[in-house]
Amino acid sequence: MERELIFEKEIQQEVFDKHIFSKYEYERCTFRSCDFTKVKLIEAIFIDCRFIDCNLSLVNVSQAAFRDVHFNNCKLLGIQFENCNEFGLSFSFENCVLNHSSFFRKKLNKTSFTKSLLHEVDFTECDLSGSTFDECDLFKAAFSQSILEKADFTSAYNYDINPDGNKIKKAKFSLNGLPGLLRKYDIEIK
Repeated sequence: MERELIFEKEIQQEVFDKHIFSKYEYERCTFRSCDFTKVKLIEAIFIDCRFIDCNLSLVNVSQAAFRDVHFNNCKLLGIQFENCNEFGLSFSFENCVLNHSSFFRKKLNKTSFTKSLLHEVDFTECDLSGSTFDECDLFKAAFSQSILEKADFTSAYNYDINPDGNKIKKAKFSLNGLPGLLRKYDIEIK
């Protein structure tokens, strides 16, 4: 398939409702205050791009490539990130809402989640080695058979992580986060 390369472009306040992204490769582009709700990003390629104040809720990311992509103040509800292209997958999230999204079986080493809402996000069988959850709300986020080695949860909260069902060697947690690690034992911590 012939792709059109869009390079170093700033796209502002666009509403993409029927736009077909599979024909495009975006490199070093910034999307600002754009609405992608329910758009199909199937096989689209984003390299070193920024999404700022955008709504990407319920987008279809089947085989979409995200390589060094940063999301800031974005709404990303219900996205099935496990369908993304694995090659070079790398992104970060700051002040984002990712509720009900899924990263099932994704390799997300050193991914940065900062001041974001991650309610009921599925991290099952995910490799989050060296990732950071800085001031993130992980209410009902699912961690099962996940690799959390060297991950930093020191300022995260509302998580429930079973140490027996995940690899957590050298992961960092705060004293306040102990209940989230010991919940399965039904013990009282004071």
